[in-house]
Amino acid sequence: MKSDNCTELRTCPLCGAQYGGYPALSRKYPNTQICPDCGTREALESIGVEPEEQEKILQTIHSCTRQL
Repeated sequence: MKSDNCTELRTCPLCGAQYGGYPALSRKYPNTQICPDCGTREALESIGVEPEEQEKILQTIHSCTRQL
């Protein structure tokens, strides 16, 4: 039977959070799958967004998305 990546619970090696859905690929650690939040933080950091602003952006993303 084919595994569904979207329904598996994973643990992020960077922050330790459990998450479902599709993992992000780390920009800092090649071939490492991380949670979507850490992936977003790495992407924002790479373009110079300050940590405080990163958290505001993540809060906005979370408020606009819902679990099905």
